[in-house]
Amino acid sequence: MRAKMEQKILSLAAERTANKLQEFLQTLKEDDAHHFPGSVLVELANEFVGAVKEGTLVTGKSLELLPIILTALATKKENLAYGKGELNGEECKKQLINTLCSSRWNQQYIIQLTSMFKDVPLTAEEVEIVVEKVLRIFSKLNLQEIPPLVYQLLVVSSKGSRKNVLEGIIAFFNELDKQHNEEHSGDKLLDLVTVPSSELRHVEGTIILHIVFAIKLDCELGRELLKHLKAGQQGDSNNLCPFSIALLLSVTRIQRFEEQVFDLLKTAIVKSFKDLQLLQGSKFLQNLVPHRARVSTMILEVIKNSVHSWDHVTQGLVELGFILMDSYGPKKILDGKIIETSSGLSRTSNQNACKLGARILLETFKIHEMIRQEILEQVFNRVVTRASSPINHFLDLLSDIITCAPLVLQNCSSKVTETFDYLSFLPLQTVQGLLKAVQPLLKISMSMRDSLILVLRKAMFASQLDARKSAAAGFLLLLKNFKVLGSLSSSQCSQSIGVSQVSVEVHSRYNSVANETFCLEIIDSLKRCLGQQADVRLMLYEGFYDVLRRNSQLASSIMQTLLSQLKQFYEPKPDLLPPLKLEACVLTQGDQISLQEPLDCLLCYIQHCLSWYKSRVMPLHQGDEEEEEGFYQDLDDMLESITNRMIKSELEDFELDKSADFSQSTSIGIKNNICASLVMGVCEVLIEYNFSVSNFSKNKFEEVLSLFMCYKKLSDVLSEKAGKGRTKMANKMSDSLLSMKFVSDLLTALFRDSTQSHEESLSVLRSSTEFMRYAVNVALQKVQQLKELGHVSGPDGQNPDKIFQNICDITRVLLWRYTSVPTSVEESGKKEKGKSISLLCLEGLQKIFSAVQQFYEHKIPQFLRALDGTDKEGEEEGEAGLSVTQRASFQIRQFQRSLLNLLSSQEEDFNSKEAILLVNVLSSLSKLLEPSSPQFVQMLSWTIKICKENNLEDASFCKSLMNLLFSLHVLYKSPVTLLRDLSQDIHGQLGDIDQDIEVEKTNHFAMVNLRTAAPTVCLLVLSQAEKVLEEVDWLITKLKRQVSQEPLSEEASSQATPPNDPTEKAIIVQLGTLLTFFHELVQTALPSGSCVDTLLKDLCKMYTTLTALVRYYFQVCRSSRGIPKNMEKLVKLSGSHLTPLCYSFISYVQNKSNGLTHTGEKKKKTAAVSTAMARVLRETKPIPNLIFAIEQYEKFLIHLSKRSKVNLMQHMKLSTSRDFKIKGNILDMVLREDEEDEDEEGTATEHGRQNKEPAKKKQKCLS
Repeated sequence: MRAKMEQKILSLAAERTANKLQEFLQTLKEDDAHHFPGSVLVELANEFVGAVKEGTLVTGKSLELLPIILTALATKKENLAYGKGELNGEECKKQLINTLCSSRWNQQYIIQLTSMFKDVPLTAEEVEIVVEKVLRIFSKLNLQEIPPLVYQLLVVSSKGSRKNVLEGIIAFFNELDKQHNEEHSGDKLLDLVTVPSSELRHVEGTIILHIVFAIKLDCELGRELLKHLKAGQQGDSNNLCPFSIALLLSVTRIQRFEEQVFDLLKTAIVKSFKDLQLLQGSKFLQNLVPHRARVSTMILEVIKNSVHSWDHVTQGLVELGFILMDSYGPKKILDGKIIETSSGLSRTSNQNACKLGARILLETFKIHEMIRQEILEQVFNRVVTRASSPINHFLDLLSDIITCAPLVLQNCSSKVTETFDYLSFLPLQTVQGLLKAVQPLLKISMSMRDSLILVLRKAMFASQLDARKSAAAGFLLLLKNFKVLGSLSSSQCSQSIGVSQVSVEVHSRYNSVANETFCLEIIDSLKRCLGQQADVRLMLYEGFYDVLRRNSQLASSIMQTLLSQLKQFYEPKPDLLPPLKLEACVLTQGDQISLQEPLDCLLCYIQHCLSWYKSRVMPLHQGDEEEEEGFYQDLDDMLESITNRMIKSELEDFELDKSADFSQSTSIGIKNNICASLVMGVCEVLIEYNFSVSNFSKNKFEEVLSLFMCYKKLSDVLSEKAGKGRTKMANKMSDSLLSMKFVSDLLTALFRDSTQSHEESLSVLRSSTEFMRYAVNVALQKVQQLKELGHVSGPDGQNPDKIFQNICDITRVLLWRYTSVPTSVEESGKKEKGKSISLLCLEGLQKIFSAVQQFYEHKIPQFLRALDGTDKEGEEEGEAGLSVTQRASFQIRQFQRSLLNLLSSQEEDFNSKEAILLVNVLSSLSKLLEPSSPQFVQMLSWTIKICKENNLEDASFCKSLMNLLFSLHVLYKSPVTLLRDLSQDIHGQLGDIDQDIEVEKTNHFAMVNLRTAAPTVCLLVLSQAEKVLEEVDWLITKLKRQVSQEPLSEEASSQATPPNDPTEKAIIVQLGTLLTFFHELVQTALPSGSCVDTLLKDLCKMYTTLTALVRYYFQVCRSSRGIPKNMEKLVKLSGSHLTPLCYSFISYVQNKSNGLTHTGEKKKKTAAVSTAMARVLRETKPIPNLIFAIEQYEKFLIHLSKRSKVNLMQHMKLSTSRDFKIKGNILDMVLREDEEDEDEEGTATEHGRQNKEPAKKKQKCLS
C-alpha cells in the first residue's frame, strides 16, 4: 500500500499537475509523512527545488507539501544518498535549503516560498541564509509587493536572525528614500520619477505597522531594534534615517519600549548637535569627517512624510516635542533673568534641542488636525502650572501656533478662556507673553474677548500687586489692538506693534464705532491705576504712549488723563521754585519710604505723546478741532515753565544740596535718594524735550546745557555721598530716561552735523566735554541693556526694527568719532577725569558689534551697509557687489590701523584698555569673515605677525590677543604647531626645572616674555591643548565604533580601515606634535599655582588619549593588519621624550611642596604659609591620577605588543617604584631633626619663662 502511495506521489510530482496534486495533498497530510523512506523524501524535495530553479511551478499551492517533506527529512538519522555522497537527514535538509536559496525565485511565488519557511524547523545558520535571500529580492519587486513579503519575513524572524531582518528592511528603505529625494531634487523631469511620493510613503507606513505588530508579539524583536539603532548612533552607521525614526516613534505606542525609545532619540539629537558644533569650530575635523545628515533634519522629514496617513507616528512626534522642550528648555529664574545651568558646548546643544522640540510641535500642528487639541492643551497646562519656571519657549510656540492658524483655534476657545481664569495668579511676564500670543484670537472671537475683560476687571481690584499689573497690561493690549474709526493706518504709525499680526482681521462683527466705545470704557477702567503703586502707574504711562500711536482717535482722552495727573504735582505759580511737588511723589508709611509717583516717567511719556501728536496728528487736522488744541498747548506751556524754573532752581530748593542726608539707613536719606532720582530724571526729560523743539536755536541749546549742569551737580553729590549700599530702587531709577532715538539724533548732531547754519548753536553743546561724554555714556547704557535683556528702556524700546535702526545710526557716529579723533590726540590735551570720549566710543562699538551678532544676525548685511553709508542709496548694487566678508574686512582694516598706531607709540603712552577693546572689536568682526576667504587668511597672518613682533609686558592685552589668534587659527588649520612653538618660548623664558641647564631662547613670539609667559600664555596654550585632545579623543571613539561594527573576517576588517587611513594618520600627527608640546612644558620651571595644576591634569588627559589609541589598535589587530610605523614612532617618542620627564616634573613639584612644608614648620605655620600649603595640596592632588594614567598606558602597550608581535615596550623605561616602603635611614634622619627642633623650642621656652615669669598664669589662662 505504502509503495503505491510513494509511486503516486513521485508520478504526481513529476507531472506537476496542480489539480491532481491539490486533491492528493489532503490525503498526505492525514497520513504520517515521517514513515516515508528518506530516499523518497530526498527525491520529492529535489523535484520541488528543481521546479523552483527551472521556474516550472504551476501553482504555489503545491509548495504546502515542501515543508512537510523537509520536516520529515530532518528527522531521518540514517545516511541518505545525496548528489555524489551520503548525508544524514538534517544535512540533506540544509543542502536543499542552500540550493533553494541560491536559485532564482519566480516573482509570482516569492511570498509563498518565504511563508513556507515558517513551517520548517530551521537552524540559526539556515534562518540567516533564508533572510539574506529574501532581502536580496526586495530590490526586484514592485513597491506594493514588499509589505506582504516583509510580513512573512517578520514571521520567519521569530526563528532567529532578527537583527539581519531589521537591518535589511531599514537599509533598503533608507536607500529608497535617498534615491527618491535625488530624483525630486535633481534636474530630471517629473514624469521620469520612478515612484510617486504618496505610494512610497503609504508602503513605508504599512511596513512600519507590520514591524510594530511583530514587536508586540515578539519583544525580542523590539530589543534587537533598539540595540541595532543604539549601535548605529554610536558609530558612523546610517541606521538612523527618516524611516527608522518613524519606526521608533511608532514603537513608542508599546508601553514596554516607550521610555527607552525616547531616551535613545533624545541622546541622538543632543549628540548630533554637539558633533555639529564641534565640527563647525575646527577646520581639522572638517577636513577629516564627511558631512552627514542631521538627526533634526531627519525628524522634520518624518513630519513632512507623516501627512500620508502615518497616524501611528503623530502621537510619538508630539510626545518627543514636549520631552525635548521640557528637558532642554531654560531651567532657572533669578531676579527676572533666565539662568542657564549648563555651560559651553552642552548649553548651545540644549538650546538647539529645545528649539527643535518647538519646531516639531508647530509642524505637527500644521499638518495633523486630530492632534491639535492635545498640543494646545499641553501648552496651556504648562503655561499655567509652571509659574516658577521660565516658560518663554512655550509662549513663543503658542504665539507661532496661533499666528499660523487663528481660525482653527476658535474650536479650542474653551481651553483659552479657562486659562484666562488663572491670569491673576500668574507672574506678570507670563501674563504679558500669554496675552500677546492670544491677541489675534481676540479679534475674531467676541466671547473670548468678553471673558478676558471680565477676568481683567476682577484682577484690577485684587489685593496682589502682580494681579493689578497683569490687569493693566491686559487692558493696554486690548486698547492697542482694537482700531477706532479715523485712526492712522499702520503704515502711518511711527512703529509697528510688536505682537503677532494675522492676515485675517475680522471687524465685521463689531464696527469701529463700537470699538471706540469699548476703548473708552477700558480707559475709564485704567484710570483706577493712577491711584495705585508706582510700578502700575509706570506701566500705564508706557502703555498709553503705544496706544496713542495705534489709536490716534483716543489721543484727546489719553492726553487729558495724563495732563490731569501732571497737574497734581505741578506748581502753577510761575515764580515758585521748584516747579514740581516732589514731596507728593514720595509715600511715607511709618518707617517705610517708597516712591508713589514716578514723576520723571510721567513727564517722559507726556513729552513723547505730545511730540508724536504734534508731528503726526495735528498736520492732518489743522483748524478742524479747536478744543483739542487746548490740551497740547497747556502741556507745551507747562513744559516750558518747568524748564525755565528748573534752570533757575538750586539744589537747596530741592533740599538736596551737599549737606543733605543720602544714607540708605535713615528714612530721610532714602527719601532724598528717591527725590534726587526724580530730579535727575526730570532734567533728562527736559533735555530731550528742549532739544526736540529747539530747531537748532542757540537759546534752547543753552537751556539744554543748563539743565545738564543741574543734572550733573546732583549726580556729583550722589556719587560723593552714596556709598555701596544703594537700594534696588535707586539703581533702577538710575537708568537714563532719554529715548534711544534721541541719543542717536544727539550724537549725530554733536559729532557729524556740519551744516553751516547749525554751527553756532551746536558750538554751545560741543563746548562742554562733560555733556558729550554724558551722551556717549547713555548710548553705552542702552547697548548694555540690549545685550542683557534683548530690549532697551524707554519709548520704542520693545520694537526690534526701531532699535536696529538706532543702533546703525549710533554705530556710524561712534565709528566716525573714534577714527577721526584718536584717543592719543584727545588725551594729550585732556584735563578732566574719567575715560576719554574716543575710548568710550570704542567701548560702545565693541558692545554694539557683540549685540548685533547676538540679536540681529539675519540683519548683519544691512548693518554693515549702514556703516558704509550705503544703507539706502545704492542698496541693490551693494547687495550684489560686496559680500559680508568684504564689508567686514573693510571695517577690520580701520581697527587694525588703530591698533598698529597704538602699538607703535612709546611704552609709557601705551593704553592697555584701548588695546584690549580694539582686540575684542577685531575678534567680533572676524566672526563675520568666511574662513575660506583670502580676507580671513590675511586677518590670521596679521594677528600672527602682531604676536611675533610686539614685546609688551601687559598680561591682559596678551590674553586678548592670544585668544583672537587661537579663535582664528582653529578655523584655518589645527593649532598644534603653534602650541609647540609657544611652549618652546615659555620654556626659554621661565627656564628649566634643572637649574644647572641653561635653556636656549627661541623667540618665536615676542609677545611671550617673562611677565606674560606664566600664568597668562601658559594657561591659554594648555586650554587649547585640552581642546585638541578632546577632538582627537572624539575621532578615536569614532574609529573604535567603526571597527566594532565591522565583521570579524579578515578581509572585511582590513578593507574597513585601510592601512593608510587619513584619520589614523592625522590622529598620530596631532598626538606626536602635542607630545613635543608637553615635552617642553614638563621641563619648564613653572611657578606654583594654576599652571602646575592644569599641566598635571592635561598630562593625565594626554595619557588617557594615548591609551584610547592603543586600545583602538588592539581592536584593529584582530585582522591581518598590523600596527603602522608612525604609531610605533609615536610610542617610541612617548617613552623617550615624555614619560621620564613626567616623573622628573612630579619630583620637582613634590620637592617644592616639601620645601614649603619645611618653611612652614620653622615659621610655626603662619597664615601666609598655610595658604601656600593649601595651594601645594591642590597642585599635588592630580599627581596620583597622572601616575595611574601612565601605568594604564604602559599596561595596554604590553597587551598590544603581545597581540601585534611588535615589541613596543623596548623604548619604555620602567616606571618609578611607588610601593610606599619605609626607608629606615631616612626615617632616622627625620626623627633626629625633629628632636633637635624640640630641644631648640624647649630652650627658647625656658628662656621665656625666666624673662617673663609674671605673665605665666595669664598665658596659661589664654591657652
